[in-house]
Amino acid sequence: MTTGDSWRERRRALPDGGQAAEITAALLDEMGTDDRDDEEIEAEHRASRLAALREYDPQARLDEELQLRLTGPDTEAGALRFQWGDALLRPVEAALSAAAGTPVQLELTGISAGSTVVHARPVAVAAPQDSPTLNAPASSTASMGMGTLAKLLNALESQSDVREWAKLFDTVETLSRALGKYGLDLGMTWYNGEGGSRRAQLTERGRSHVERLRATRDRDQEMVISGRITELRESGWVKVKTGTAKNAYAYDVRFEEPDELLRMRPGLGDNVHFRVRFRQRLDAVGIARSTEYTYLGPAAEQTSLSVEP
Repeated sequence: MTTGDSWRERRRALPDGGQAAEITAALLDEMGTDDRDDEEIEAEHRASRLAALREYDPQARLDEELQLRLTGPDTEAGALRFQWGDALLRPVEAALSAAAGTPVQLELTGISAGSTVVHARPVAVAAPQDSPTLNAPASSTASMGMGTLAKLLNALESQSDVREWAKLFDTVETLSRALGKYGLDLGMTWYNGEGGSRRAQLTERGRSHVERLRATRDRDQEMVISGRITELRESGWVKVKTGTAKNAYAYDVRFEEPDELLRMRPGLGDNVHFRVRFRQRLDAVGIARSTEYTYLGPAAEQTSLSVEP
C-alpha cells in the first residue's frame, strides 16, 4: 500500500514554475493537507459517484471491484509476471470462495502501476427469473466473503488467535506460501456496490504467523479396532473394514515391525480385534494435518466405537 509521498506532494513537485506553481499550491492548500493514499481517494470518488447516480435512481449500485496490490523488489515496473499470476490469483479466488461459503469466480479487468496493482471483479451471476430482486440483500456474496477474509488477514497481521476462521486457514496458507516464494506482500482493497470499501493485507509479518500456526503437536489415544481384513501388504500395512456395508468405515493400520504381521499369518476376510494407537498431528489452529493408526497388540473380541480421523 502506498505511504509517505502523497499525490499532493507529487503535484507540488511538478516543474510548473512561476504563477502556475503558486496557483497549484494555493489550490492544494484549499483542498486540505491530509495525506490519503490511492485506495482512500478511489473510495471517496466511488461514494460521490454513487450519490450522484442515486439522485436519478435510488436503487443504483456500483460495480464491485477487487484491487490486489503486490509490493516487493520486482514490482516497481507495474507489471504482473506470469509466474506470479499462476501462483497467486487462483489462491485469492479460493480464499474468497471459502470465506463466502460458496464458489466465487473472479475475472481480471486490468493491471496498473504503483507497484503492481491487479484489478478484478466477481463474475456476474444471472438471478433466477422468479428471484425476489426487490428484497435482495444489499451486500453480494463476494462482498460478505471479503469481509470475513479481511478479518482473518488482519488477525494474522496482528498475530492474534485465528481459530475462529479455522475453515479458511488452508486456503490462506496456500496464498501465504505463494507470496513467500516470490518475496511479495499483498494488499487487498474491496469496493462494494454501496460505495464502501474494505482493506486487508498479508505481509511478511502475517506470513511468519502462518508458519508458526502450521507447527504440529501429537495427540495420542489408545483404541480398539474390530472388523475384517480387506487389504494386506508385506510392508506391514493392513486395511480393516468395520462392517459389511459398502460405506462402512475402514482403518489403515500400520505395523512398526512388519515381521510381526507376517507371524500372525492373517488372511483376507479374517475377523480381527486390534489394539492400536490413534495419533493425530494437530496444528495450532486445531486442524488435523495427519492421522495414523499403529498396531499395539491383540484386543479382546469386542467391537468398539469408531473414531473418525
